Amino acid sequence: MMPLTLAEVGEENIIRKIGGKQKIKAHLENLGFVVGGAVTVINAIGGNVIVNVKDSRIAVSREMAQKIMV
Repeated sequence: MMPLTLAEVGEENIIRKIGGKQKIKAHLENLGFVVGGAVTVINAIGGNVIVNVKDSRIAVSREMAQKIMV
């Protein structure tokens, strides 16, 4: 397992675990980040990570991406 920030650009990964406080977990779940779901890193710009999750492009901060384990 590794944080999403270390995932290769363009490679599809499966979300294994979401860390952090309950409020952060709930926020990420609302965005579509759920354990067992697929996530693909599109780009990483200025600390933000742009990902494809559930057919949507979402930018998450580096801090948030560190909490998503793939």
